[in-house]
Amino acid sequence: MKTVAFLGSYAPRCCGIATFTQDLRSAALRARPGWKAPVVMMSDDLHGYTYPDEVEIVIDQNDQACYRNAAAAINKSGASAVSLQHEFGIYGGPSGAWLISLLQELRVPVVTTCHTLLHTPSPEQNQVMCAVTRLSAKVVIMAEKGREFLQDIYDVPEHKIVVIPHGIPDATVSTEIRERVREEMGWSQRRVMFTFGLLGPSKGIEFAIRALPEIVSRHPEVLYVVAGVTHPNLVREHGESYRQGLMALAVELGVSEHLQFIDRFVSRDELIKFIAAADFNITPYLNEAQITSGTLAYAFGMGKPVISTPYWHAVELLADNQGMLVPFHDSRALAQAANRLLDDEPTALAVSKRAYRQGRTMTWNAVGHRYAETIENVIFAARADRSVLSRVPQPWLTRSSMIACTTKA
Repeated sequence: MKTVAFLGSYAPRCCGIATFTQDLRSAALRARPGWKAPVVMMSDDLHGYTYPDEVEIVIDQNDQACYRNAAAAINKSGASAVSLQHEFGIYGGPSGAWLISLLQELRVPVVTTCHTLLHTPSPEQNQVMCAVTRLSAKVVIMAEKGREFLQDIYDVPEHKIVVIPHGIPDATVSTEIRERVREEMGWSQRRVMFTFGLLGPSKGIEFAIRALPEIVSRHPEVLYVVAGVTHPNLVREHGESYRQGLMALAVELGVSEHLQFIDRFVSRDELIKFIAAADFNITPYLNEAQITSGTLAYAFGMGKPVISTPYWHAVELLADNQGMLVPFHDSRALAQAANRLLDDEPTALAVSKRAYRQGRTMTWNAVGHRYAETIENVIFAARADRSVLSRVPQPWLTRSSMIACTTKA
């Protein structure tokens, strides 16, 4: 029986990486029911969460000592490998540099999933990313563009790189449930454009709102729904000024009755229903430097037509008429694309079918098997490598002792 530790942020922390880690762990366990899969959770509020039972180690991301302590605990646990989720913002130190001390102390192989790859990193970011990839047995990226970045910018050898798409729920929402959701949300007589995820200026929602007057003049039944809380870092620094600015813009443009905010963190099951109940999805992000978008993957994989700006993940995923791309900062082009979908039902249906077919390769069941195979391969390679120090497996420590060992005395 293998023990694979999953390291990253984790539910109930409200962020995309937390949801991804939880989904990946569940998918891997479905692929390999015999595995043990304890979670090593990065916490931004050590005592602010009720941690689920699978969370065996809690690391205070703002306490540098916790990182080495966590590595020691993992080494003593009998874990065979670590599945690491990398995102600069969830680890402490300059550009998340404290993670490096944890990786340097580990005596088990690491499979790292990169959620952000920067084309022009700062020297500090470049140093951190190069160290993380050097200390990883395999590096998973979710789009082919990432392979190019890893090789050309971060000097990662080809044999280390694995491309596995962002997982999506293999969910089917019945017509009855879809109509019930539409009725409960007040969408029954509306055509719904949907955007979801953490809110912040980089999401470009203001350009979708600026497109509304042209869309509404042709389709007065349109409603633009934006689901999700404002990014916690933005709230700490500026409160809800971004959301308030979006609301004020809608009033200024005379389209406030065509804009609805769902101002809360939406659960996965509820999100699936919202996506199914909407007519199409919009990701109007402001720049190309996004190698992965979970929101795009979810909507695309569920067979929803997607209108998107051409950031890296969208260009790759929506190729071959599997979606509609519009230029950055171009509300007029966005309005024209939306009106085309609203005017032309056969076109919308064709886009939806193409997206759904491609999405079958991205379900969490398929993704879980690929991760399980990758992790098994690095375990076998590590066991064959005599340079890897042998260790005596010990029982996984108790929950209380694990949490204690990662906090300051």
